Amino acid sequence: MKLLNTMSLSVTHSVVVEEEVQFTLVELSRACRADVEQLVELVVEGVLTPSGDAAPRWRFSGATLRRARVALRLAHDLELNAASTALVLDLLDEIEALRSRLRRLGSH
Repeated sequence: MKLLNTMSLSVTHSVVVEEEVQFTLVELSRACRADVEQLVELVVEGVLTPSGDAAPRWRFSGATLRRARVALRLAHDLELNAASTALVLDLLDEIEALRSRLRRLGSH
């Protein structure tokens, strides 16, 4: 009996976005494939920090695109609400800050 080796291939598409790029709320929702309401909830919870004083004038940096995608993926995968997503991201940020500090201390 002959066994066939099969290989699963996953293709990921990515786009490099400069941090200087600015997105409107609608553009960010399209780039994230998310509802505007989901992004507004993340702004209310402090996960995303736009410039501008009201939703129609909000502008988001290119770096915010990555954070929004991470937040939305966490919310979906772990079935989190916006407040829980904010907490998880805060903890992940703290872990990254501690790791960075350890790397700096280790290089001395």
